[in-house]
Order: sequence, then C-alpha cells, then structure tokens
Amino acid sequence: MKKHPLLPCLAAALLLASAALAQELPTAIPESVGLSPERLSRIATAVQREIDAKRIAGMVTMVVRHGRVVWLDARGMADVEQKKPMQKDALFRICSMTKPITSTAVMMLYEEGRFTLEDPVSRYLPEFKDPKVLVKPEAGQPNTVAARREITIRDLLRHTSGLTYQWNEVLGQRYVDANVASGLLQYDGTIADSVRRLAGVPLLFNPGDRFEYSLSVDVLGRLVEVVSGVPFDEFLRTRIFAPLNMKDTCFYVSAAQQPRLATAYTYYPDRGLGRFPDAPISEGTMTYSADYPYNGPRKLFSGGAGLCSTARDYARFCQMILNGGSLNNVQILSRKSVELMSHDQMGKIEPEMGFGLGFGVSGVKAPLDELGSPGEFGWGGFFYTKFNIDPKEDMIVISMGQLHPTGGVALDMVVQNLAYQALDQLSRPGGTD
Repeated sequence: MKKHPLLPCLAAALLLASAALAQELPTAIPESVGLSPERLSRIATAVQREIDAKRIAGMVTMVVRHGRVVWLDARGMADVEQKKPMQKDALFRICSMTKPITSTAVMMLYEEGRFTLEDPVSRYLPEFKDPKVLVKPEAGQPNTVAARREITIRDLLRHTSGLTYQWNEVLGQRYVDANVASGLLQYDGTIADSVRRLAGVPLLFNPGDRFEYSLSVDVLGRLVEVVSGVPFDEFLRTRIFAPLNMKDTCFYVSAAQQPRLATAYTYYPDRGLGRFPDAPISEGTMTYSADYPYNGPRKLFSGGAGLCSTARDYARFCQMILNGGSLNNVQILSRKSVELMSHDQMGKIEPEMGFGLGFGVSGVKAPLDELGSPGEFGWGGFFYTKFNIDPKEDMIVISMGQLHPTGGVALDMVVQNLAYQALDQLSRPGGTD
C-alpha cells in the first residue's frame, strides 16, 4: 500500500510534541544565572505585605532567566473564605494575556503564506467590507460616513482598527445593544456570532488613525478559524498548547481543574478586600463576571480575553517567544516573526507609545518608567495578571493574582521591579565588571 506523503511529517510532529510533553522548564539556583537570592526574596516580602494589609488574597510570582526557573512562589490564599492556600499550579483567568497567544496563532498562519499583514480582513471575513465610521456633529444626530480605507490584519494586531470595547463612552452602548461579547461574561453565542454583530457597528475612527485597545483580537480569533478551517480553541490546543506542554491552558476549566481556579476578589479602598459577587459587576456599559470560565453555555472562544492558565504554562509560552519561536526543539514561529511582533508598529501614529503585534513594547519611544530594559515587551490581564519578556537580560517575570477592581494596588509593577533589582552586577549583558 502506498504511504501517504504527509505521514512522515505527521510522525515527526508527534515525536516532537512527545518530547516537549516530557519536559518542564529546568530550575536553577539564582546565583547560577546572575540573580541574588536575598534580593529575589524581596518579592515574597512585598507580596506578603499586600496580603497582610488585605489588599489582595494571594499571588503566584515567577522569574525565569537564561531558560531556568529561579523563582516560583505561591503566597496567600486562593480562596480566603474556604481557607485554601494559593498553590504553584493554581489556575488564573488571564483575560488579555490571551491576546499575545491569539496573535501568535495569526502569525503562524501568516508564516504559512495564508495572507499578508496588509490584507483587508474583509477578504476573509466579508462582514467587514466597506466599514463605516461614526460621526458625532456638534448639533444634530450622529451619522456615519464611509471609512477612508478598510481594516487590515495589521490594524487588528496593533489595535489601530477603529474598534473599541464596551467601556467606550461613544460606542459602548451600541456594542451592548448589538449583543457583542466582551469575553468577560457568559455569552450564548460563538465567536463567529459576536464578530458578525461587531462588524455591524460603526467604527470609532478611520483604520490606522490611532491606537484604541479593542476587540480587534477577538476578530483575529475568528480569522484563525476561517483561514485554518478548524475551531479556534482546537487550533490553539493542537498547534500551540500541546506542542508547548501548556496542559492547563484552556478557555473553560474542567470539573477536575475547577478546584484549582483561584477565586476572584475586588478591592475598594473604602471597603477593603471582598469576594467577587455572584452577580456580574457593571461599570457604565461594561459588565463583567468571574464565573464565566465554568458557568454558562461555553460556546464563546474569545481571542482577546477568554483563556485560563497557570504561571508555569504561561512561562513556557514566554520562553518560546524569548527563544525566537521555539522551545524544546518544537518550533512554533520563526525568529523573524518574533522580531516583527516585538518591534514597535506604531511609528508616528502614537509618538510616545510602543506596541508591536500583540505585545506592548517599553522604552523604545520614551524613557522607561520603571526598572527594565529598552525593548522589553509584555502585557497584562483584567483580573491582575502580568508578564514581561526582556531579551536583553534574557529574563521573564510573571505575576498572577485575581483582583478587579484593584483600587490602585500596584503590586504587579513592584514584582517586576524587584526581579530587576535582584540582578547581580556580574550578570550584565555583554560582559562582567
């Protein structure tokens, strides 16, 4: 019998995936990679201070340098009322930390030659053909005009599409009225349903005019489905999560996983720390819940907000990116795609802001606000998760809590600063003192 020409490729892919599954990121003592253990321990002190002050229930923090885990700490409570301590394998709603993963999926298809970044998205999602822009005159009723150009895939990746979120004071109510999903609330529909409804709402501005954090990445999730021909969750599971051994990363937690999902809390300075209510919270036109990972129809795979993950899993994704697209001999992206994604794409559109294709980029247009390196990149999530990738220091910093509103708590930034202050003088890139 003649052998199918794809069988050798499939066998090789399975072999590589099996090799990745057998491995975790190696650990090392901090001194071996140029970090002071005494200074790293300041992370635990800072987190514990916020826990003792009842401004956060608990947090998992992680530092990886030169591909080795040198700090992984679980502190506080995953559930205060149930007296469940935070564990290192706790699951978190990572919300907008889903966006870099979705952007990676898009770039994988880009590398297959399925599209160019300047392609109009309407070529693949016809509902976005001939977009309209909302105009609000000083007198009279709002109206729409034809956009100067169509939304490109690049616009979606860098948030210059003219789309926005439900919290926007101009278009938020229209999104609600059109039943567009935010990704942070139960939704009786699919990503295809939501994106189709989103396309029927006018744009906030002409594509390419400026940056507006938006549902663009949910549109990208639908683009992945259409171009690949498989459901978005399946694409992520088979093409990214399984090869990288991200075994706990998913849109909806299973019954076995649910006890590991950290409880969400709210913090208001005048009321203190409180368990997230059973009912959703509404702030203007934005409504969000904390039980969407396990309650509801489970139909929506939100490319911009839907995933849950662990610090260990997300560190593997970050390490793949830091390595230039590969981990444990499994190549997800090319080195050049990672360079493009982590390179500022704003140009003159946003003179003071750096943003690539799925990542915020720091220190490339303005001085760094905190400790770090020019060109570091990362992002955060709605429920108080954050990651930072620093190619110059070959370092990853991750913090994961479950808190919103945060009441101004800045612990995520403090954790990043404390990771950097732990760098040894002898670990400078390019040489030693």
